[in-house]
Amino acid sequence: MTRTYQHNYSEIRPSVFNLEQRQRKAFTVVKVCKDFLQTEDLTHLTLLDVGSSSGIIDNFLADYFGSVTGIDIDAPAMSWAQANFHKANLHYAQGDAMQLAFPNDQFDIVVCSHVYEHVPDAKVMFEEILRVLKPGGFCYFSGNNRMMWMEPHYRLPLLSLLPRPLAHRYMRLAGKGDYYHEKHLSYRALKALCESFQLHDYSLSIIRDPARFGADYMLVPGSPKWKLAKTVARLAPWATPHIWLLQKPAGSRP
Repeated sequence: MTRTYQHNYSEIRPSVFNLEQRQRKAFTVVKVCKDFLQTEDLTHLTLLDVGSSSGIIDNFLADYFGSVTGIDIDAPAMSWAQANFHKANLHYAQGDAMQLAFPNDQFDIVVCSHVYEHVPDAKVMFEEILRVLKPGGFCYFSGNNRMMWMEPHYRLPLLSLLPRPLAHRYMRLAGKGDYYHEKHLSYRALKALCESFQLHDYSLSIIRDPARFGADYMLVPGSPKWKLAKTVARLAPWATPHIWLLQKPAGSRP
């Protein structure tokens, strides 16, 4: 079976319409961007969300950024976003993450949150993100690598670590589907994929101080989970979820 796009992903993952969850993620994007840029004012910045799905995150971001554009290959999700959110600085369009329909050096910020494992070729997607970013601009990237005990999409232990043929068989035996579409990369491969960017790793900073970055709903400071997460992130960064800012070098040209 050829690995292509997951069209109409929102129809099999209704969690993309969870308003509270998506707004919390958007708030962390805002807090991280403000911290990195050392400013409270983001209204002069243009932002593109690659893989925006239901558009909830983009609607939230539009209250902070000058212009927000959300794209997704998922036509039903884009139709839902266009029908439900209306702001002068907010735009949605169905689009391909591997063929971004924008000029070079167009955006100050690109958001790519838990998207790379879904596209047919993550390398092409990151090349496109680099192309449309302005020199000095950055991509807010969040995602996981293969080193996960519990695969987040299907809740199957060790699924992401298995060779693809075994992963497909595991899916069928567990009654979760016939084909494991998501393709998580190793920590080393993921970093290699981003080698054209200057990588600023925010993962440990957010885990150490979740309240500062609006992530205390996941990690309550002082809790056993928070203490364990801090230790793992410090000693084994390859075993923790990643939030990276991938900055386009100032002198870079497509």
